[in-house]
Amino acid sequence: MPATAVTADPGTLRRWSMLGASTLAQAAAAIMMHGPAFLIPALHADGFSLAEAGLVAAAPTVGVMLALVAWGAVSDRYGERFALLWGLAATTALGALAALGGGTGVLVVTLLLAGAAAASTNAASGRVVVGWFPPARRGLAMGIRQMAQPVGVGVAAVSIAVLADRYGVHAALWVPTLACALALVVVALVVLDPPRPDPRTGGSANPYRRDRFLVRVHGVSVLLVVPQFLVWTFALVWLVQARSWSPAAAGSLVAAAQLAGALGRIAAGHLSDVVGSRMRPLRWVAVAAAAVMALLGLAAGRGWALAVALLVVATVLTVADNGLAFTAVAERAGATWSGRALGVQNTAQFLAASAVPPLAGLAVAHLGYAATFALGALFPVLAAPLVPVEGERELS
Repeated sequence: MPATAVTADPGTLRRWSMLGASTLAQAAAAIMMHGPAFLIPALHADGFSLAEAGLVAAAPTVGVMLALVAWGAVSDRYGERFALLWGLAATTALGALAALGGGTGVLVVTLLLAGAAAASTNAASGRVVVGWFPPARRGLAMGIRQMAQPVGVGVAAVSIAVLADRYGVHAALWVPTLACALALVVVALVVLDPPRPDPRTGGSANPYRRDRFLVRVHGVSVLLVVPQFLVWTFALVWLVQARSWSPAAAGSLVAAAQLAGALGRIAAGHLSDVVGSRMRPLRWVAVAAAAVMALLGLAAGRGWALAVALLVVATVLTVADNGLAFTAVAERAGATWSGRALGVQNTAQFLAASAVPPLAGLAVAHLGYAATFALGALFPVLAAPLVPVEGERELS
């Protein structure tokens, strides 16, 4: 499956079709990465301990973290189409192996490898969007592409747990497998590699040696992922335990907040196109997230009903930075380095995100939800002055 690149403008329809294909690929990969978490109830009912069920659920995420930078290098070397096709093909094959049965060891290994293969979409699909959309529309396009993760998680939430309960764990794994197979076909039909500069012109220089812009964006993103995963992890349990909501009502609010967060990513991307900057809106998001998390902590501590509305706003704001940072990294790294740079970006965020639930759980146990939410405000406070606004180039 060789890379296919063109240098001419593919046209508006083909460009938006490639955005759709890239978004579908990322959403399908998200179902594979995050879907096994919804197997936990069925696994537990089948006799797995919660620790064993958690191991199964975590396997694809571990695979993603191990493979992100490597897939970025593949994308830089052989092209985005190559990475997407081979990655999705491997994900589909490994998902089928997991769905066909086997013991716990086989299930864990196949899901880990499927996650590693699915990581191909993180860097490659983003580079397709950045490569084919002009700067004035790139923020909006990347915001649409960044909807893929919450959409994928939503699809997994409404399908995998139900199928696992009715037909068994292995049967439910056909959901991510078939989604990746569909994405593979669509990518093969639609996606073209964006133009690449001739390496002899100097476009292949290491952007990390040029300045500290990328390092600072990575650092800002790591800090901002903390309140994001704090809210994601504890919103539902806070509503049930502290606000006495039913699980159904709490789940509905959380799902609605996630949808609003997905739309917020599009709005943030469009705003960056309008103002001609990724970093200024990123700093605004950091400041706003700090304020809302602090207010959420105050309102939760006082028992105010306003806390529920602030939780929704916090859910929207704490994910709004993702597309801005992702687009900025790809733009600054350039065509020959963006795959690796996006791999580093995602790996750093995954590592930070994986530490949030256990550490925040300890904070909740010792300090309570209100204080933990308020502590979450410290991270965007630290992030705001680190945003490299002064080092950003004009979009052109």
